[in-house]
Amino acid sequence: MTADKLTNMANEQIGVGAKQPSVRPNRKPVKHLGPFGRFVLATVALALCFSVPLCDLVWFAIKSQLYSHIILIPFISLYLVWLRRQSLPPHSEPDRRLAVLPAVAGVVAIVGYWLASRSTVELTIEDYLAWTTFSFFLFFVAVCSLFLGKETLRAVAFPICFVIFVIPFPTFLLDWIDTFLQHGSAIAADGLFRLSGTPVFRQGLAFQLPGFSLQVAPECSGIHSSLVLFITSLLAGYLFLHSPWKRAVLAVAVIPLGILRNGFRVFTIGQLCVHIGPEMIHSPIHRRGGPLFFALSLVPFFLLLIVLCKSDRVRDKIKPKQLGV
Repeated sequence: MTADKLTNMANEQIGVGAKQPSVRPNRKPVKHLGPFGRFVLATVALALCFSVPLCDLVWFAIKSQLYSHIILIPFISLYLVWLRRQSLPPHSEPDRRLAVLPAVAGVVAIVGYWLASRSTVELTIEDYLAWTTFSFFLFFVAVCSLFLGKETLRAVAFPICFVIFVIPFPTFLLDWIDTFLQHGSAIAADGLFRLSGTPVFRQGLAFQLPGFSLQVAPECSGIHSSLVLFITSLLAGYLFLHSPWKRAVLAVAVIPLGILRNGFRVFTIGQLCVHIGPEMIHSPIHRRGGPLFFALSLVPFFLLLIVLCKSDRVRDKIKPKQLGV
């Protein structure tokens, strides 16, 4: 065999080898998102759809004294879920029928806002944020129902519902609450004045005291302190109480407690103006005394919580004995 033939045979073998497909490395299988991943993705997509009103809400809450708590609400809800992370049930199939009602209600809310904004009704910034944030909350509940299992949804129902406190009050509801607290505080203050023996004449929200007249203004309704105390009562009941009716007692007790606290504040300012001088109406205890009276209202609140907690423990001890354990 000549050298030329050997060279041609070698070239043919090299050419054949070059035509063989190259071996590609094995690709890793694509991992699909689990239920929790789909839930997070859907929540992020929902937040992006409502990004404009949510950004307006954050900016509004930063500048507002009444709604300053809104910034903390999502973090509190996440913390409550984190506390229960060890006791969450295993994955179960979601009942997607539960998502229909909140989804439809969310559409109705956003359409209602759209119609109201194009009518002759004048909407305030609170109304705009109340409508849009309420719609966002309803859609968020629908997302939870779509991707979370029934048992998981039941276990985190309170943290999910707690998100409702990011919604500002619409104007009509805020005015009604203000009026209710104003008149309740005036009645409580009137009772305290009479119990103390101070001569007083009350006409609605106005008080005539010796040498001084006093009126309970909307700014003196104590709505911010009462709202914070109500949110605190719901959290305390969820964390420390087991009985639903005791949780309800703790939350409902906030209403008379808030009225008595604010009535005591009006009574204190009135007594200072009577016994020291009318200039006490401009004193720090009137202008910046809210946190002090709020701290005082925490004393009976925590006393009631302790009583309810002890009764819960007694019930838990008695129940096994009744079962013969």
